[in-house]
Amino acid sequence: MKWRSLSELKTLHKVIADRAAAEVVAREAERLRLLRIDRELRLFELAVGPVQPLRDRRLAIHPRRPVSTEPRQRQLDEDAVMREALSDEFDVETLLHTDDQLSYHCHGLGPDVMRKLREGHWSIQRQIDLHGLRVDEAREALGRFVRESHQLGLRCVRVVHGKGLGSPGRAPVLKGRVLRWLVQKKEVMAFVQARPAEGGAGALVVLLKPVGR
Repeated sequence: MKWRSLSELKTLHKVIADRAAAEVVAREAERLRLLRIDRELRLFELAVGPVQPLRDRRLAIHPRRPVSTEPRQRQLDEDAVMREALSDEFDVETLLHTDDQLSYHCHGLGPDVMRKLREGHWSIQRQIDLHGLRVDEAREALGRFVRESHQLGLRCVRVVHGKGLGSPGRAPVLKGRVLRWLVQKKEVMAFVQARPAEGGAGALVVLLKPVGR
């Protein structure tokens, strides 16, 4: 009887030890599971470093950046058309009035307009200086300048082409070409050689058509 009691006691001890071991394993498994869940929840923080929750949980509204409405492709297309349209071979001599100063006016423009233009009746609102530009650069710059000035509603502008004093042979390189180019621009109503105080033989005062015409 005593032997059976000892045997049962040993069995009971083993059962208790197995249960204790199982509980230890279960607790460790639960600890690892909770640790894994915690790591998953803090994955962003573990990846980027310590973070601090925002006090204000409302969504931040970022204002939209205004999109430029400038028609860049259309401007590029117009520049390409302008390069093709302004010809250096255009015969301008028959359209110029060669009195004491070179001048031009479109058909139907009265002599009083030319007189006022020569006398500075219209104040010069904008100017472009073509000094130092190659012929192709000057052609594009002048075409763009005339088009933009007309779109802005300007009426009187000045084009400085230079007297050619620094050119080989001391002859103006751009002057003749500028005359040809301006005559071909539909925005141009008239132009005259600038007065001495405005550039003289090295510049032109140009009268542009009103917007809509």
